[in-house]
Amino acid sequence: MATVKKNLVLVGMMAVGKTTIGKIIAKEQKMEFIDTDKNIEKKQSMKINEIFEKKSEKFFRIVEEEVVLSCLEKNNCVIALGGGAFINSNIRKNVLEKTISFWLDVDGNTINKRLKWKTDRPLLNIQNKKEKIEELYNERKNTYKLANHKIECNTMSKKDIVKKITSLYEKH
Repeated sequence: MATVKKNLVLVGMMAVGKTTIGKIIAKEQKMEFIDTDKNIEKKQSMKINEIFEKKSEKFFRIVEEEVVLSCLEKNNCVIALGGGAFINSNIRKNVLEKTISFWLDVDGNTINKRLKWKTDRPLLNIQNKKEKIEELYNERKNTYKLANHKIECNTMSKKDIVKKITSLYEKH
């Protein structure tokens, strides 16, 4: 019988690489990969931008909580949370009790460069993206710190990030 692996959860700001890193780890560890934002889009049959626009951020957060909590009930998964999901106290409590979590930390300048021309981030559909990214980071970093591990990704390659997370995960 295959051993049941505890879920590995990636938290952090938008555009830090949760999906990219998560897919690599899942493949290497022979685990299922779940991008909770993609699951929300599937469930609602619309992009997150549209959900914010047509139904509100509040509605999105309610659906996000349902989707994330249901994903956490599975086993052998690498789960990439949306940037704001870990801020939800119920989601955070469940992640911290049931999984091994990793905060992928990237500085605001890097995030800004990655998102400069993107238009699919509802919280950044504003004039001064850089300022908003800094504001969100400052609001969220103390909550992200509660994850089991913090991975400083600024100067690391994808390969090194994956190696570090895998090594810490396997020690649990």
